[in-house]
Amino acid sequence: MSYYLAPQFLDKVAVHITKNFIDLPGVQVPLILGIHGHRGEGKSFQCELVFRRMGIEPVRMSAGELESPDAGDPVRLIRMRYREAAELIAVRGRMCVLLINDLDAGAGRFNQSTQYTVNTQLVNGTLMNIADNPTDVQLPGSYETEPIHRVPIVVTGNDFSTLYSPLVREGRMEKFYWQPSREDKIGIVSSIFEEDKLPQAEIERLIDTFPNQAVDFFSSLRSRAYDEQVRQFIRQVGIDRVSVQLVNSPDKAQKIPNSNITLPQLMELGEQIEQEQTSLQSTQLAQRYTTGIPQPVPQVERTAPEKGDNGLTNRNLQSQQTSSYNYAAPAGSSGTSQSAPARGTQVGDSKLIENWPDNVSLPEVERLLESAIKQGSRLSLEVAKPREKARNIWRAWPWSQQPENATQALEGIADCINNNPGSYIKLVGYNLQTQTRTLEELIFRP
Repeated sequence: MSYYLAPQFLDKVAVHITKNFIDLPGVQVPLILGIHGHRGEGKSFQCELVFRRMGIEPVRMSAGELESPDAGDPVRLIRMRYREAAELIAVRGRMCVLLINDLDAGAGRFNQSTQYTVNTQLVNGTLMNIADNPTDVQLPGSYETEPIHRVPIVVTGNDFSTLYSPLVREGRMEKFYWQPSREDKIGIVSSIFEEDKLPQAEIERLIDTFPNQAVDFFSSLRSRAYDEQVRQFIRQVGIDRVSVQLVNSPDKAQKIPNSNITLPQLMELGEQIEQEQTSLQSTQLAQRYTTGIPQPVPQVERTAPEKGDNGLTNRNLQSQQTSSYNYAAPAGSSGTSQSAPARGTQVGDSKLIENWPDNVSLPEVERLLESAIKQGSRLSLEVAKPREKARNIWRAWPWSQQPENATQALEGIADCINNNPGSYIKLVGYNLQTQTRTLEELIFRP
């Protein structure tokens, strides 16, 4: 099976690695290449294809190794892996890189509910130190005067805005946003269904039917297409003898016939997966458990798909599934929507205006709040004293009550300013579905 390697991805990674092995006088080459983008688009897999194509031997790390019960263990591990890669270059005479997958999951700052330890700060500091001194990486408790080989570092992740900003600055990390084009998707999906011999036209039809889905969606489609063959195997062997047949049988290599995959079958399976995705996004049980705030009950309206003359489902490029939410009005309320209160009514309350600081623009903060609430963002406040802000260290400010509208948010902001008159205050909006920050605005300076 041949895999598709996107030309743009190959060019970016190959140029970065090659630059780190070439001596360019007077040129500062960033040691770290940060590849970020939406989940499931094949960032890690494309990296592996590039390494295989260039004959590179990667030394791998994951986000789970960036935390430990003992402070300093992840830092020691990073330095050991880096020196291991440098030794492989010297001993085997092959190019090596240090690959860290999902860096933002291990060292990123998502919201106020995320817990941090000193290891997070040490990991950021160590990566910055290695980027500044790539040939002088020492293990804790020892020091060697002999310089080691420079090893390029490749990190992957979804949202690098959650990382420590001095780490991702220019000169240390070169950023590459990976979003495969339609041509890239056609090439990737064609390689996925290569053994099934799907015509090119049907592959393009499949991609156009699900244009907003990531690459791993189509891989999941092919996996589901083999579910019926697996069911037949279970019925043939007997469900009570599956374990014996697969684990204790001398011939553990079971032969399952290839599935005769067709485009209508893939369309139907894709509809099922999309319905599961919609259910997962609409329930949001985790938000209810962690915040205690009642969540909207989704009422999904589905339009029956039309079928053309060839029996295939006709779909628009946009999803035909729309969700409508009904919020239960709290006791004593009028039942009207609280997502965007009218400007100048509750927000213009005389008591709020009287307590509002003179050096903070009330209309500007109100505009930011209404925009974030309309986007469905979860609001939070972060404070930092001048010395903390200089080091980009922000502390979450706990709301007395999670705001449900702009009025409650303004009251909370006024309370935060009164309790932190000598600190910087930042308003943050966070999208729980995409796990990205939609708003990050400094609203108060001491």
